[in-house]
Amino acid sequence: MRVRLLSILMGIVIAAAASGPAGAQTVLGTHGDWTAFTDGSGNSKICYMASQPRREEGDYTSRGDTFVLVTHRPAEKARDTVEVRAGYTYKEDSEVRMVIDGTTYELFTSEGSAWARDQQTDTALAKAMIKGNRMVVHGTSSRGTATKDTYSLSGFTAAYQAISKACGVN
Repeated sequence: MRVRLLSILMGIVIAAAASGPAGAQTVLGTHGDWTAFTDGSGNSKICYMASQPRREEGDYTSRGDTFVLVTHRPAEKARDTVEVRAGYTYKEDSEVRMVIDGTTYELFTSEGSAWARDQQTDTALAKAMIKGNRMVVHGTSSRGTATKDTYSLSGFTAAYQAISKACGVN
């Protein structure tokens, strides 16, 4: 699973690098079920962490890669940006429900990703993930297929500390 996650994320970074300033992705480490990375340098440096679901449920025949990212972009004064990549295109105008140890958060969707509506929600999500054990993401594809992805939060805190230190975010 870790090799697959690293391959997926390296592909994303390569695609992003092709469209923007050149960066140098570095794996900071794997902590439990989360892997921490940095990319770029100076004003273009970003620090992020990612995990894949332990369990994917839904009545679908094929689905792309699924994962959750948490990103710091110090130059943009952005931190704790949470993104869900569904592995499919979400149903238009739908919402994703992210449940962390019984507390539900609503995210908006755009194509194949889901995001928090504001910085306050991103910060609340990061804090909940630090304290939490399990996260479940519920979404609906453009074809109407309901999915349920279950993530472990084991290692989240250590990976979060690694990206925060790397990007000078306290």
